[in-house]
Amino acid sequence: MDLLDLLGLLLLAASGWLWYDSLKAREMAVSSAKAACSSENLLLLDDTVAIQRISLGRDGEGVLRIRRIYAFEYSDTGNDRSSGSIVMLGSRVLVINLNLRVMPERTLLH
Repeated sequence: MDLLDLLGLLLLAASGWLWYDSLKAREMAVSSAKAACSSENLLLLDDTVAIQRISLGRDGEGVLRIRRIYAFEYSDTGNDRSSGSIVMLGSRVLVINLNLRVMPERTLLH
């Protein structure tokens, strides 16, 4: 086995690890999006998230981790679509953004 074969095997192993790690992170993002939508009485549309960006970032201890940003859509009535996002660092959720609009309270007229 020469150096090129060894590099090919290492690249294949790294690609497999990234794929598996991305699947685990995506599952965490979907369950977090569902929980966030449920807590606000919203519907997570399509029950999925889509990757927007992958980069590297450091956690609080200075360890280099993969930062992933996922986008998803939700609805309050099922007739409209609004966008949200989740930022993850490694397998930890950092931010869930629902972009909720502040609605003035309705007053009841009698």
